[in-house]
Amino acid sequence: MSSMQLRTLTFAVSMIVAGAAVAQEAGGRTRFILAASWQPAFCQTNQKKAECASQTGERPDATNFSLHGLWPMRQDYCGVSAEQKAADKDGDWNKLPEVTLAAETKTALAKAMPGTQSGLERHEWVKHGTCTKMSADDYFGVGMHLVGALNASAVRDLFAANIGKPVKADAIKAAFDKSFGPGAGDRVKMSCRRAGNVRMISELTIGLSEAAGAASAKSAGLADLIQGAGKTSFGCDEGVVDAAGF
Repeated sequence: MSSMQLRTLTFAVSMIVAGAAVAQEAGGRTRFILAASWQPAFCQTNQKKAECASQTGERPDATNFSLHGLWPMRQDYCGVSAEQKAADKDGDWNKLPEVTLAAETKTALAKAMPGTQSGLERHEWVKHGTCTKMSADDYFGVGMHLVGALNASAVRDLFAANIGKPVKADAIKAAFDKSFGPGAGDRVKMSCRRAGNVRMISELTIGLSEAAGAASAKSAGLADLIQGAGKTSFGCDEGVVDAAGF
């Protein structure tokens, strides 16, 4: 091998190593999504749902994020019968099997996930939970732990302080970075929906690493799980933080 060839090979290897280092610094790969709803906005267009008809300004979901789900990437309905899958897709979730949970988990989930009043936990387990290796108690336990960490952060504080007002993407990303480390906001996508002429923030979907798919994630730091995920586009750039009530 000539000296020129050797220098070329050395340069190529160094570029590959540098590229890998940059990729590692930028984060890993998104394997799970934590979906956190802003329930008042969801309820504006789902007023007949039980959890929306019963919502009040004093209930936790009026000023905190609610658990929508914990979703494995590119997997759903694992080992689920065609009948259950059809019932789920029809939206008649109360026809799905009841999810067997410990009494403590069931009570906590009713608070963290108001949609349990409409069978949301049955849908989430059939479509997403079945694709994890966790028990139902662990699966929902992880989801509740992570949305609890979100509600203890600057992100929730930002939303609670701006109920009835518009909030921009940059402010939300900055709140994520403040609570979960630089770049955390680059691993979040925001969804908005219109109610009349108002564009409301309806949900945040947060990228997480593969470690979110184990029962041990019930004690994991949300920051570590976010930092281990890949980057995404933010989606909606601005929306109103809706207040409870119609």
